[in-house]
Amino acid sequence: MLAYILRRIMIMIPTLLGVTIIVFLMLHATPGDPAELLLGERATNESLEQMREHLGLNEPLYVQYGLFLSRLLKGDLGETIWTRQKVWIEIKHRFPATIELSLVALCISCFAGMLLGIISATKQYSIFDYVSMIGALAGVSMPIFWLGLVFMLIFSLNLGWLPLSGRLSIGVDLDVITNFYIVDAVITRNWPAFKDAVWHIIMPAVTLSTIPTAIVARMTRSAMLDVLRQDYIKTAKAKGLSQFQVIFKHALRNAMIPVVTTIGLQFGVLLGGAILTESIFAWPGVGKWMYDAVMQRDYMVIQGGTLFIASLFVVINLCVDVLYAVINPRISIQ
Repeated sequence: MLAYILRRIMIMIPTLLGVTIIVFLMLHATPGDPAELLLGERATNESLEQMREHLGLNEPLYVQYGLFLSRLLKGDLGETIWTRQKVWIEIKHRFPATIELSLVALCISCFAGMLLGIISATKQYSIFDYVSMIGALAGVSMPIFWLGLVFMLIFSLNLGWLPLSGRLSIGVDLDVITNFYIVDAVITRNWPAFKDAVWHIIMPAVTLSTIPTAIVARMTRSAMLDVLRQDYIKTAKAKGLSQFQVIFKHALRNAMIPVVTTIGLQFGVLLGGAILTESIFAWPGVGKWMYDAVMQRDYMVIQGGTLFIASLFVVINLCVDVLYAVINPRISIQ
């Protein structure tokens, strides 16, 4: 197991190196000048040239990339162009908001998706099966930004049930400890802040979870249908086991292998989809921060943020592979 993990870690290095090269070249191929954005359209050519020199933009691309890699090997992701703050400090400050949103969305996806998939598999070709699968297809097809705007129009502007944006309402005090607002509210027993934080996260989390829920539901249904046709399931039924025992003790565990893979991959998708969701709902996480950086042509933020998310995605895939052996001991890590 340890040797397998070490091999996977070694494979991560060229993968992440490729990510840095692609992002670096794409950023420098897009139009726009960070110096002009910083100084404004009325800046003189002399001041623009001085700013480009200060930011290192006058150097050849290979030199700029080499400087970025040298800083990266030292654990330095660089500084933001606009605030001159260290990129890793910004990530440390904003990542809890993103991970809190992604975890809530993942919980919704797992619970709703697996429940729909199990019921659809056990009631194949029923009205519930057709409706749930059509709903799953619709969930995959709907863009996140469009769905978020629809939710805002219905549940915030028309009905007034949920707050429009942000993590906390103005005037709600909370002692921030971990920067996970729901956790901090529980730790400090600040129940008004807990309720307010939960109400704020519902709409963006549901918006973010729609596509993963649909994918998990379809995968769970497919895996369960395959397992329910096996001989050992027929034997379990012949022994007089209840429907609950047959499904959750025998069928579901064997069907979880492809489902776990899907859930692990969807968590990485959630981190990427959070960029749109956070921008729509003004959620102060890594996603909105990177979106603003794209608009401002902040190279260091985009490179550092992309590398951070790519690293998380690779680590999540490694954890999913290791979980295979935990879920099904018949699988050996090779």
